[in-house]
Amino acid sequence: MFKQNRGSIAAIIHTAAQPSHDWAARDPETDFTVNANGTLNLLEAARKFSPEAPFVFTSTNKVYGDTPNRLPLCELEKRWEIQSGHEYEPGISESMSIDCTKHSLFGASKAAADLVVQEYGRYFGMPTVAFRGGCLTGPAHAGTELHGFLSYLMICTVSGRPYRVFGYKGKQVRDNIHSFDLVEAFAEFIRAPRAGEVYNIGGSRHSNCSMLEAIDLCQEISGRKLTWSYEEVNRIGDHIWWISDVRKFQAHYPNWRFRYGLREILEEIYAAVKQL
Repeated sequence: MFKQNRGSIAAIIHTAAQPSHDWAARDPETDFTVNANGTLNLLEAARKFSPEAPFVFTSTNKVYGDTPNRLPLCELEKRWEIQSGHEYEPGISESMSIDCTKHSLFGASKAAADLVVQEYGRYFGMPTVAFRGGCLTGPAHAGTELHGFLSYLMICTVSGRPYRVFGYKGKQVRDNIHSFDLVEAFAEFIRAPRAGEVYNIGGSRHSNCSMLEAIDLCQEISGRKLTWSYEEVNRIGDHIWWISDVRKFQAHYPNWRFRYGLREILEEIYAAVKQL
């Protein structure tokens, strides 16, 4: 998205992507062309025509591959949780390595894009940032079985469509950030950009849930019973536990605050799904 300001490009927000790691395995060339080469094309155009415009890239937590699955986790009644006192107890920070791990082909193409966004910032001094998102959602999210789980879960709950849970006993944990809060983070960066930055961005400890907890909440909000089944085999590249540590971003941009929690997110999604 390009915003015009007195005839010049004021900011570039790059959200285009092939978003599914399942789909990427079926067509890796198209996936890499869209996610990696497409990002390079945008960066080079920005360098030629608007090198001073802040460049915001929506990356993904999938750049960390399955490294989060090596964390010491404890099994609770309805979720997995990290061991108390671990350095990542507040959430996974940008200090986690993205190397020597299985990413999925989608994760690899997004990691390539993430790195080149950083490089244009560090090498050319451009104001670039990679936001490594957890689950990004909102009332207009067109969720499907392959991605956008909160939206798709609510669609299934309301419509009576059967839902499948893949692996980890349904206790896998995701953090969820409303699109409003994400866009506000973009705006904060655009107002005071930095070169070659990286931020984990998601619901953090403020807004997260397991699959089982999300099912319970969807049923409570909608007043309907979800028909769901369990598949023992987990999806390749799926995280058992992911909560974003957003403290680095909050330290750099202290005016940014969450407006939406998990219940508010799902209530908005429910209201939107009822209109379909």
